[in-house]
Amino acid sequence: MNAPSSADLVDVQAHPDSRQVPIAKVGVKNIRFPIAVRERGGTVQHTVANIDMSVDLPHHFKGTHMSRFLEILNAYDGEISVEALPGVLRRMRGRLDARTAYLRVSFPYFIAKRAPVTGAEGRLSYDCAFEAASGEANDFVLTVKTPVTTLCPCSREISARGAHNQRSMVTVQARFSGELWIEEVVSLVEASASCGLYPVLKRTDEKWVTERAYDNPRFVEDLVREATVRLRALPQVSWFRVHVVNFESIHEHDAYAEVEEGQSED
Repeated sequence: MNAPSSADLVDVQAHPDSRQVPIAKVGVKNIRFPIAVRERGGTVQHTVANIDMSVDLPHHFKGTHMSRFLEILNAYDGEISVEALPGVLRRMRGRLDARTAYLRVSFPYFIAKRAPVTGAEGRLSYDCAFEAASGEANDFVLTVKTPVTTLCPCSREISARGAHNQRSMVTVQARFSGELWIEEVVSLVEASASCGLYPVLKRTDEKWVTERAYDNPRFVEDLVREATVRLRALPQVSWFRVHVVNFESIHEHDAYAEVEEGQSED
């Protein structure tokens, strides 16, 4: 008995649907896939991403063809680059008969950092993402999450012996033209905080970090404002959102602040 060919099998997804409900996004999520990301220094960093792929579905189609998303990815020989994203989106629209295609690519990005005094080197990871759309909506947003240290100005002012500090997470999302490097965003955020983080610290480094934070106290409001001022100074950035969370060291709750400015959509 011969196996049936695909031409002999019913394409259920292509059947009509009478409920008159268009679907904004339908697709697949959490695809683990290797990617290549250009570093600011000109080299390429290889990492592993979680990829979400989706398209719009008109009301008269019953479903989309999920396997085609994976076929499109795997056509890139086991690794996809940022420069390839427009081509991926075009293929998604063509293969899936969609008006608009969407991609979210989230990944860890590693930056080498030297300790401030001894120069001891290590690598810190930063959670990043690219969100792209092509078709009736065209968009590209870079997301970079940067952990930093903040020291409480109030605690320093009222205490005779030290001040409390905490780790903070700063999430920057940006739309831009030209180039905006992940390293550029990380440096901008660290300059806005009480102090940056380092993967390796010897005793002399720890003294420097402690005193650096003490000399640069920041409320969560200060941090979000400092980052906003620096983002405003980047001419290629047309829109941004800065979201800051302080993981409070003397409270059960966290503190947060957010600023959004610019053109919200291309």
